[in-house]
Amino acid sequence: MKGVLLDTDVLIEVLCGRSPEILPRFEKLATSDMPIFYTPVTVAEIWHGVRAGEERAVAQLLDSMACLPLDEETGRRAGHFLRLYRGSHSLELGDALIGAAAVQHNLPLWTRNRKHYPMKEIRFYGPGAAGSALSW
Repeated sequence: MKGVLLDTDVLIEVLCGRSPEILPRFEKLATSDMPIFYTPVTVAEIWHGVRAGEERAVAQLLDSMACLPLDEETGRRAGHFLRLYRGSHSLELGDALIGAAAVQHNLPLWTRNRKHYPMKEIRFYGPGAAGSALSW
């Protein structure tokens, strides 16, 4: 599959408009022909922290991208990642599901917290990422 999967932390930075390293890169990605994806985990994490008056901006941003489904295969892969990395890396369920979706759909993951994703199968998007989807 062609595209990039965004982690919640990147979308939060875009919504807050405060990250000089994230915003120009997101603009470049958003104006390219590269599809941008997120998962239901990100939807839950973002809506959990939404403040009054932010709802419209959140809805507009999410509407501009596509949500990847989480299905049985994603759940199995996430369970496998949790079994491998929960004890050694404190892997949490949300990150396991996002990582599993990235691997399942063969998408690079754009995150500010690569340490949350110790899975060897994950490809990262961005500066220094081998095979990143866009040059920076």
